[in-house]
Amino acid sequence: MRQHIDELLTRIAALQDELDEEYRKARDEWAQRRAELADEFARQQRRYKTGLFRFMIRSRLLVVLTSPVIYAGWIPFLMLDVFVTVYQAICFPVYRIPKVSRSDYLVFDREDLPYLNLIEKFNCFYCSYGNGVAAYAREVAARTEQYWCPIKHARRVKAAHDRYPRFFDHGDAEAFKQGLNRLRRQYDDCRS
Repeated sequence: MRQHIDELLTRIAALQDELDEEYRKARDEWAQRRAELADEFARQQRRYKTGLFRFMIRSRLLVVLTSPVIYAGWIPFLMLDVFVTVYQAICFPVYRIPKVSRSDYLVFDREDLPYLNLIEKFNCFYCSYGNGVAAYAREVAARTEQYWCPIKHARRVKAAHDRYPRFFDHGDAEAFKQGLNRLRRQYDDCRS
């Protein structure tokens, strides 16, 4: 009986090895095919790329003239980014508020798109940074508001942050006083 069990276990192990080898081959074939498709996909996308000279010639004059105003936004975005990062590093541990992961909001993944020229890539980088900093600052502010003043406004707020629905109704003093300490600890959705 034991010999038969050992033979079965040996066959099972051999079959598992064979199965693992088939999976490895399939993964290798898929990786090769994906690489081939990626190259073809990139070639197809490059067909849509507009050269720098043509891009500049096709740009409206007012767009070109206002671009320094747009790019001057780097200064306030950078200042906001630094302030929010320092602010939460100092204050959030004191209030026991989980820190916001900056990298969750600042995402730079457009630079490798083959259909963008250098100016378009820079514009995508700039917009990713500006919108990422704004979203990062908003989440830091939302967590701060949840701690200090989780009360809904009397008027409707357009595009309220995700924490807002948990806040206490405007004018509900009893709920605010009874639930403030509980709400100050409700950051379970942010813990990693």
